[in-house]
Amino acid sequence: MPPIALPHDAKAGPTKSEVRAVVHSKLALEDDDHFAEVGSCTGAVTIEAAQRAGRVTALERKPERLETTEKNLAANAESVRADVELRNEEAPEGLPDDADALFLGGSRNFEAVLDHAVATEIDRVVMNVSRLEVAGKATEAFRERDILEEVVQFQVSHGYELAGATSFNSDNPVYMLVGSATPESDDEDDGGKKIAADGRGGSR
Repeated sequence: MPPIALPHDAKAGPTKSEVRAVVHSKLALEDDDHFAEVGSCTGAVTIEAAQRAGRVTALERKPERLETTEKNLAANAESVRADVELRNEEAPEGLPDDADALFLGGSRNFEAVLDHAVATEIDRVVMNVSRLEVAGKATEAFRERDILEEVVQFQVSHGYELAGATSFNSDNPVYMLVGSATPESDDEDDGGKKIAADGRGGSR
């Protein structure tokens, strides 16, 4: 798919394109999926999800950021295939009860959001965190709910010219929590793994 257009800024900045690529590889959205996002901000993740999924519900608690999501979504209208609903609401109250995949772009109320994911048996849950202390709390929250499958830490560097050669500027590291809130019995034969409370992989 061609790069999406993000002509409107929300000050907080979009999730970097390289990070979005990993997010969507973990979400593995299909054309009949209902995708939900908490904290749409510029709409970068929402727009790319809308190119893959059948339905998208995006929550943003700040009206000005939701307006930015809406404008950027309109700028990519030709590539959007999903039915998209934007909600100026807090999570978890504004989340749908029938989502197949969920992305948390921020840490506000994340424990309550994870409770919602468990209660509604969301199949794929991905959460991005930039602060180490929050990453630790989020990892424990995933483990406590028995939904943790994977923790990924990665960093991207971009090259720039320096004295006729190439040097690199590094972006902040990203901690990514990946999990599933579907009952284990549904996945007995899929070969998937969950990370147990002691940090070792266990069968789902």
